[in-house]
Amino acid sequence: MAKTENPTQPPDMPAFKLPDPEVVSRTMADVAERSQRLVGDWLKRQADGEKGDGAADTMNIGRAFLEMTARLMADPAQLLKAQMGFWQDTMTLWQNTTRRIMGMDAPEVIDAPGTDRRFKDDAWKDNEVFDFIKQSYLLSARYVQDTVSHVEGLDPKTAQKVDFYTRQFIDAMSPSNFVMTNPEVLRKTAETGGENLLKGLNNLLGDLERGKGQLRIKMTDTDAFSVGGNIGVSPGKVVFQNDLMQLIQYNPTTEKVLKRPLLIGPPWINKFYILDLRPRNSFVRWAVSQGHTVFVISWVNPDEKLAEKNFEDYMREGYLAALDAIEAATGEKEVNAIGYCLGGTLLASTLAYMAVKGDDRIKTATFFVTMMDFAEAGELGVFIDEEQLQALEEKMNKRGYLEGSEMSTTFNMLRANDLIWSFVVNNYLLGNDPFPFDLLYWNADSTRMPAKMHSFYLRNMYQANLLREPGGIELSGVPIDLGKIKTPSYFLSTREDHIAPWKSTYQGTQLLGGKKRFVLAASGHIAGVVNPPDGGKYNHWINESLPPDPDAWLAGATELAGSWWPDWHRWILAHGKAQVPARTPGDGKLPALEDAPGRYVKVRLT
Repeated sequence: MAKTENPTQPPDMPAFKLPDPEVVSRTMADVAERSQRLVGDWLKRQADGEKGDGAADTMNIGRAFLEMTARLMADPAQLLKAQMGFWQDTMTLWQNTTRRIMGMDAPEVIDAPGTDRRFKDDAWKDNEVFDFIKQSYLLSARYVQDTVSHVEGLDPKTAQKVDFYTRQFIDAMSPSNFVMTNPEVLRKTAETGGENLLKGLNNLLGDLERGKGQLRIKMTDTDAFSVGGNIGVSPGKVVFQNDLMQLIQYNPTTEKVLKRPLLIGPPWINKFYILDLRPRNSFVRWAVSQGHTVFVISWVNPDEKLAEKNFEDYMREGYLAALDAIEAATGEKEVNAIGYCLGGTLLASTLAYMAVKGDDRIKTATFFVTMMDFAEAGELGVFIDEEQLQALEEKMNKRGYLEGSEMSTTFNMLRANDLIWSFVVNNYLLGNDPFPFDLLYWNADSTRMPAKMHSFYLRNMYQANLLREPGGIELSGVPIDLGKIKTPSYFLSTREDHIAPWKSTYQGTQLLGGKKRFVLAASGHIAGVVNPPDGGKYNHWINESLPPDPDAWLAGATELAGSWWPDWHRWILAHGKAQVPARTPGDGKLPALEDAPGRYVKVRLT
């Protein structure tokens, strides 16, 4: 009898290979043993009284969607109009798919943007079945998103929450995330006899074990990197340390250096070596090569012993302590300073405090993607309301800190397709090992946040937006006012920033006194900043005027090719070109304590 084609086999799929019974048996035995252990650990935690994250709707998601539904039902005409449009699009899709199956050309009803990597496999376009699945999903996603975004009467916070979590649901339901509707996964499953799914199950269990029952997706090969080994390798010495930071001074590479040292204050949400990731893209190494004596604050990864450290402690034991240490190390009182993200918010706060105290040691201030006005905080605002803050504070107060993995989850949700679902497909469905990628290693190198500091930051900055108000915040008993800052300031923001939206960071130019320059770089929160001149990537925009409206600034801006780094260096030189012989770490009054990058940055959370 002639062999008939399997009618259930997806089109364009290779013949299914039978799995190795020995591999299946061995894998399933291992899965059973590990699964039993995970379940046992979970039951023990419940018996000990530990509540899971889903024990209560602390995020008020249910209430937000209930209010949205009530408002939607109150306007049936609008809902009917949306449904009719969706129905018409769906009928057109059916007709066009039928034409394609019959060998005729038919236009796409909807297509994913070129930047959507979920549908990069050729089968999503070339195969009629998968093209229909893709377009059906995109039409449904557009219908749902448009429906919830046009509900009238919702307060802005509730509307933002509904929109955000609707997109989370839509992203989760993408056909690329399921075995039977992802052509690439089906193809590999057929080629390997399902061994990819067994490997993926093993990867899933490994991530659950690493997270001690909670899913912690492995984004990169963590064994491929080591801080101080092949990343964070610029030579230098730790010359000072206290409870909150180590201060690193880097070795010079020029015979003469600028008289004013450069102090870099990174965020303590992440580790400083994003600015010293690899030699080819290290801002630290590049700044040293331009004649800067570079000092970098390496923040401690705090535990419960530092639970009472507050925002003002980071000011005193961070920037202010670093200024004293730099003077001891180099004999120089005056410095140029950089603050990155939260480090920039702290720098602005410190400058306002210093203005009251008559302290003018910081002669120029550079703010990388820094928010000072939190009125439009982007999608991070979804996580900031009274109920969520109370729940977070209760959790932090029990431990003394915010766990780094919880912060990482929040940031990953802002780009769920890139930072969550792409790894679900790669690791669990395709059964691939994560690719070694230094940036993702850094992204996964989580840091904790002291409970008292983080509560102060969220409530005073994000919730109440008091930093922009004169006297709204007190540090060490001193009411601060950003308007009293007269230090020349350089603002660097990035156009696709999902953490610190550029139109929000631009508002800092309207709050600070003194001369200011605003530069907008292409790309996002990291890639737009870490953009070396030799890379030839990501343009930037400049505009000498600073109108109140950021859109007006962009409309009048000039686009320039390549990195903004040289523009920043020219700006620094315009405020002081004096040079002195190069300084070697340890030659001043501060002895070298250990080699860079130091011990603090190497504390990695398990």
